[in-house]
This record gives sequence, structure tokens and C-alpha cells, in this order.
Amino acid sequence: MYLDNAATSLRPQNVIDRWEEISALGTANLHRAVHHIAAEATEAYENARKAVAEFVHAPEAEEIIFTSGATHSLNLAAFGIGEAFISEGDEIVVSEAEHHSNIVPWQMLCSRKGASIKVLPVDDAGRLRIELLPGMLNGRTRLVCVSHISNVLGLVNPIPEIAVICKRAGVLLLVDGAQGIVHQAVDVQALGCDFYAFSGHKMYGAPGTGVLWGRRELLEKMPPMFGGGEMIETVKWDASTWAPIPRKFEAGTQNISGTPCLIPAIEILKQMPHGNEVKAFVYEELQKIDGLRLFGATADLSLKVPVFSFYVERAHHEDLALIMDKMGIALRSGQMCAEPLMDRFGVSGMLRASFAPYNTMHEAEYFLSSLRKAISMLR
Repeated sequence: MYLDNAATSLRPQNVIDRWEEISALGTANLHRAVHHIAAEATEAYENARKAVAEFVHAPEAEEIIFTSGATHSLNLAAFGIGEAFISEGDEIVVSEAEHHSNIVPWQMLCSRKGASIKVLPVDDAGRLRIELLPGMLNGRTRLVCVSHISNVLGLVNPIPEIAVICKRAGVLLLVDGAQGIVHQAVDVQALGCDFYAFSGHKMYGAPGTGVLWGRRELLEKMPPMFGGGEMIETVKWDASTWAPIPRKFEAGTQNISGTPCLIPAIEILKQMPHGNEVKAFVYEELQKIDGLRLFGATADLSLKVPVFSFYVERAHHEDLALIMDKMGIALRSGQMCAEPLMDRFGVSGMLRASFAPYNTMHEAEYFLSSLRKAISMLR
């Protein structure tokens, strides 16, 4: 039973079929040769860009940049934003609930540019302390970085509210949407953010695929992170010039087979039920287990997705994960790439069960009965 969907989702057959089709019949380098196979490969790749733009309601397909995943997207954004907009003494606000991929690139940027990070804290329930944000923004603040949904807490953050605060202060807003793209209907214009990053492999797509959306006027001011083939307009010995967006950010040979698989992945995502019955059942039952501390608890389950991270007294998370694996259940254990959040809650790690719409109520029941049995074995 696979309950590690927040890390990587399983791929449906239509995605696998599309990858195999392109790999077998449509492999050619993109945007370069004039032969028929190259033209078909390029068309498939660019059709994926149009599909993603429509899916997230981007104003223009050219604002969609393809990457290898959310980590690549966030690093690309950090480099370009840093070079274009960040100076010595500037400040970046990062929430306490972020994945390392939305922390480390900003630390690297601050080290390079002489800027600094401020941390927007979470409360004891894991909710962002949004009321503190206006007071954290000043004339040196350039950017706020938050996740749409925490990969640990499963809580939906109020991005439109945060966007209003940022806009009033003249501050850019970047959203890590690695979990948001899976569980929410994403409209980047309605959210009010300036950048939105996500991975294909978490939304039933192929591994090695990702997206960075950014507003055109910002992307055009940002320099590319990588140099090489196809991201250039001209190359001379004294200098080179860049191709228009998005090509200036897509150096080298892209993911020829994987990127077009975003189209069938999106179609599957549109059809997926929300699974609220399973979510409500697991949430309620976990809180009945003696000695289990659930993180990201909320009275309003509409603000939580089926991602459940917890700590069990007198039972190490790694031991529980190993026992559960022997019972045929795949869970995530450890720090979940969110060490500062672990420190915030005073734990060395957690156990996480993350459900997808293909997980059934029967699986939820088996997970809970197995968890109770595993806990009794360790006490």
C-alpha cells in the first residue's frame, strides 16, 4: 500500500503510455533540426507548455518555464531574482514551515549578495503567523517565500491574503506549489503571487519534470541561471545575447519524453475526486490513538489536505516505518526535508502518511489498524 504520495505520486497508465510512445517514436532534439521527428517532438513539448499555462491560468504560455522539478525551479528563481532585484542589506522573508528547497536557495543567495533572511513563524498548530507579516516588511524587504501547502503539516496557507500584504508593501511573493498543484485548483492570477513553482512527479507526471511560472515583466529582467544551447539569441567572442522567455531559461537538451507527459497528468488531475471521506476518517481516527501527536491539526478540514504527520510517544518514527513496511505500507519517516520545522516542534523526526485519490477507504482502515499494531509492538 503506497502512502508516500507527498514525496512522489504513482503514475497512471496514460502517462506511462505517453512516455513510452515518445521515447520509442518521437525522440529528437527540440527547437533545432528541421526534420519531421524534431518538429513533432518540439510540438509535443510546446503543447505541454500551453496545457500547463491553461491549467494554472497563466496569462501567457511564454511565462511557463520547464525545469527538472520544483527544486530546480526554486533555485532558478533564487538565482535570477538575486541577480536582478537583491542588493546588499536587503531582506527576504521565508516561512518556518518550508521545505529545504525553499530555504537553502535563499540562504545561498543571501550569502552571495550580502542579504539576510527573516523567518515568518508558525503557531503551535502549525498555522503561519500571518498577523506578524506586515510588521516584518520594510523598505529593505524584497521577497516573501511561502509554500501553498506544507509538505509536513498539510495545511493550506492563505496565499491571497499574503499576496495582498506583499502588494501593499511593494514586495514580491514566491509560492512553492509542490503540494498545492496536487490538492488545489491553482489560478496564479487569483492567488496574486509573482512566482509559482511545482514538480511533475508529485502530480502523476514523469520524474524529472517541473515548472516555474513567473510574471513576464519579472522574468524578462532576470538573467538565466545556465548558459548553453538554445537559450541564446547570438553568440560572439565578446558577448552573447539571450533568447526571449521562456527559452533563455531552458538551456541544453530538455526532457524530451517526460515534459509532454504533463498533458495526460493534468487530465488525470482534473478528474481525480477530492477524497474528503478518507481524509476525514483518517484525521479523526489518528487523534484517538493514545500518545500520538498529530501536527497540522485544524478544526476546519477544508484547510487541510490528506497529509498526516505525527509523532508517537515511546515509539521512534524510523522503527514504526520499518514495521509498517513489513506490513506492506509505504510511509515517509524522518525530517521530511524540513529540519527547521522539526526543531520548532521539538522532535527529531515524524512519521507521515500522505494519501492520494486512488487510496481507498479500505486502505485507510488497514493503515490505521496496522499503525495501532505497530505501536503496541514498540511499547
